Order: sequence, then C-alpha cells, then structure tokens
Amino acid sequence: MKLAFHGAARTVTGSKHLLTLSDGTVILFDCGMFQGLGKDTDAFNADLGFDAAEVDYLLLSHAHIDHSGLIPKLVKEGFKGRIVCTPATKDLAAILLLDSAEIQRDDARFSNKRRAKQHLPPIEPLYSIEDAKAALPLFEKLAYGQWLTLQPGVEVMYTDAGHIIGSAAVHLRVTEKGKTTQISFSGDVGRYSDLILRSPEVFPQADYIIIESTYGNSLHAGVFNTPELLLKWIEHTCVEKKGKLIIPSFSVGRTQELLYVLNGLSLEKRLPRVPVYVDSPLSLEATDVVKKHPETFNSRIRKLLEIDDDPFDFEGVRFIQTVEESKALNDKPEPSIIISASGMADAGRVKHHIMNNISSERNTILLVGYCEPSSLGGRLVDGAKEVGIFGERYEVRAEVGSIRSMSAHGDYNDLCQFLACQQPSAVKKLFIVHGEYDVQQDFRDRLQKKGFPDVEIPELHEVFGLEN
Repeated sequence: MKLAFHGAARTVTGSKHLLTLSDGTVILFDCGMFQGLGKDTDAFNADLGFDAAEVDYLLLSHAHIDHSGLIPKLVKEGFKGRIVCTPATKDLAAILLLDSAEIQRDDARFSNKRRAKQHLPPIEPLYSIEDAKAALPLFEKLAYGQWLTLQPGVEVMYTDAGHIIGSAAVHLRVTEKGKTTQISFSGDVGRYSDLILRSPEVFPQADYIIIESTYGNSLHAGVFNTPELLLKWIEHTCVEKKGKLIIPSFSVGRTQELLYVLNGLSLEKRLPRVPVYVDSPLSLEATDVVKKHPETFNSRIRKLLEIDDDPFDFEGVRFIQTVEESKALNDKPEPSIIISASGMADAGRVKHHIMNNISSERNTILLVGYCEPSSLGGRLVDGAKEVGIFGERYEVRAEVGSIRSMSAHGDYNDLCQFLACQQPSAVKKLFIVHGEYDVQQDFRDRLQKKGFPDVEIPELHEVFGLEN
C-alpha cells in the first residue's frame, strides 16, 4: 500500500490524502480546497496532484470547504466513484458546495471588472454551479459506528469527531493476503467541552494514524468564558464606541455557536439592544441543517431544548438574504453586530463589510477562529496596518480583536485525549497533517514523549509505503 499527501501537508488547508492498495484500488480521504494562502492559493487548487478518474472511493470526514471544496472539480475531472459520509455531512455538503460555486462565480465577476480596467485577462472559477450539482448524486450516507463494506477486503467506519455537525474520524480496515490493517484518519478533532456538540469518540486500535494538528502546540481558554468575552466586545464596540462589530465566521459550526451564545445572553437579559445581522444565506441553511440533527448535541443543549425550542434564535437577530439587503447594511450608521462568512475573511460578503468599515476607529473586526497567516483575517489579527481587498489598499483604523476560546479545533490536550484510546507501541506510523510546520514539530515531540515510535510530518505530494 502507498499513502500520498496532496493537501494539508505542513499547512492548515486543502485536506487530501490518497491511499493506493496493493490491488490498485484508490481511496481518497477528503478532497478539500486550499484557502487563505494568498497568491499561491489558485495554483494549489488548480492541480489535484493525482488523476481524478483513477479514484474509486472518497471517504469524506466533514463538510468544511477545506475538506470538501474540490469535490466538484474531482467529478469534473473524471471521478465516478462513491462518496461516503455521515448523514449530516451529506446535508451540509449539498449546500456548502453550491455556495462555494456561487462565491467563486461572484468573486471572479467582481475581480474581472477590475482586471478589465487594468487590461488583464479574466480569471475563471474552479468549477461551476452545474459541476457542484453533478457531484451530489455520488454521496451516500453512513451512520456513526457501523462498518460498511466498500468491496471485498475493504471496510470503513465513522466515529464522531466532535468538530462540527456530522464530523467524523474515518477508520479503514483493509484485508490483504489474510492480514488486516487499520488506517485511521482523524479529520478535524473537536473539543471535549464543546458548547453544542458531543465529545470525540474512542476508536479501535489502528496500525496507521493520520491526525490533524491545527493547535498542536496551544492550549485554548475555556469555552465557558466565551459569553463574557463576546459581551465585552459588544459593549465596547456597540455601546461605548457606537460602532459596528464585524465578525467573520464560518457558516457551519462557528455561526451556530455565536447564535447560541447570543441567545444565552438574551435569555439572561444581558445582551445590549443592538441589531444582530447574520449576513449569509448559507448560515441560515446551515442552521436549519444543525436543527435537523439534534442527535449530535451534547446533554447541556438537550436540557436547554426543554425550555427553549430554538437555541439559535432570539429577539433582535435578523438573517440577511439578498445582495441588496447586504449592501444596505453598509449605509446604516447605527451600532450593530454583523456576522458574515467566511471565517478567514478571504471570501464572501464579509470581505465587503470589512472593506466598508475598516477605515473607522469606531468599528471592530473580531476574529473568532483559526485564520491562515496569509489570509485577510490572519493579516488583520497579526496587526497589519494596511491590507489589500479586491485589489485596493485600505488603512486599518478599525480595532481588531480575537476570541481564541471559540475554536472548533481541539488544542494539544484534546488531540492527546483523542489518541489516548490507542496503544502507542502498536501504531506503526503516525502522520501529522493539517497544521503549520513549526506547530507540527512541537506536536511531534509531544507525541514521541507519549510513546508513539514513528511520527512523520509529510511534505506536499510526499508518498509513503505502508506495510501490511
């Protein structure tokens, strides 16, 4: 067997790991889009690194675009196999991939207007809405904890990873020449104290493990500090400065957490009376999907549902649908909270809100999740004094803040707890992916001290042979 790493290799985006079995069967773990890598992003997304037509199965860990976003391109380039995922992931992917295609189309149109003025050739989106629609019939659902036979000698099972709704760790059992090998892929590992979701589950002993490392050298603040931290930023920006609080937020997971926290503050009569706008049609659709899958909720939110039939809705919140409504928010002078995608501020409507509000000291841009260093969100949180948005330069006069406690990725304690169900000496090789290289090196040292004998940090397109 051979395992190749075509994404999320020494970076936190573009998850794609390709397993080729001895009989030639090709299995792909995730097919994610590279995001937030500046001028290199398009080049990375243009080349999958392998022949799409040769892939037999795609095992999808969850629906976030950096794990699923190139599926339409995969299908466009010849993939005709099966895409296996959890029921919630299937529901989310159906809306996320269509939204991704629409964002690419709209951003290309916007950029091409400027490029035409500069006499530059137009850019093309990676795939169209029709390409995204063509991928959806290939999806099939697999519930947590059930082994599915893909073909004789090849089985897959999912366990809850606690990262977003429907997220899973993927476990592949391959039997060749009478010997069985288990390969486990963590996907993205959530937190063991998540506000909404259940904790990551234990999984059977693996021979090989692929594990993410986004926060492999960090410890998060407790999630239960989040309401106080968010309230502090709302009062500071909207009450004291009488400005706008712009919150770039992933439509899936983070937006629902924000709504849940704001709902709690509203129930406690502590939320200032300022309008809250969720400017993302996708966020509304994603929230509806989350509500359809209460089986993934933890006991705390189930108890809340006994007294509050909708923990994501409260007085003063409004979901923005049309482009015209979105543009109109920039003309409203009164204080407000605007929650909009994307989380790294590199695409979607939030770029326009930042562009229109970044030059006023009254306003605040609040980052509530991981941002690639070269993304717009990453540059802002790192203290950039000037940023480029849609080809224009803007001075950063707005205040920039962050809340680290809201990350949906586990810190190094969570990641080590995820691996605690494994006997380290029985793991032949552990691969660290989905992290910045310096973070991965620290995480590797930690894992080696815990007894994992062989820990690798793959480079992009690096190939490893796996023993049966």
